[in-house]
Amino acid sequence: MSLIDILFGEEAIRNLPAERRQEVKELINKLIVIGKQDDFLSVVPGGLFDHQCHHRQAKDIGRRLYAMGGIDLMMAVRMTIRRKLKDIMAEHLDHCWKEIGDWQA
Repeated sequence: MSLIDILFGEEAIRNLPAERRQEVKELINKLIVIGKQDDFLSVVPGGLFDHQCHHRQAKDIGRRLYAMGGIDLMMAVRMTIRRKLKDIMAEHLDHCWKEIGDWQA
């Protein structure tokens, strides 16, 4: 991670058209709220969590990011989440996003 990425955000996000960049920022903000309030994983399914105990909305956000920019965009968002919420939550997000595209937890 470079100083530029820390100051201005990940390159895969910076290089998006303005409208897409704004959408990604909104999705990141939603992921931050989910991570702080609910976590990306649960020990039991139900409610906000699917049968795999993955947060449903966080998984949908991962699918949207993949559709917009593939694994590179997902990785950029994951790095942003890591900076904002630290390593454990980033690892939980990794597991939540399993099976989206070529994502590897």
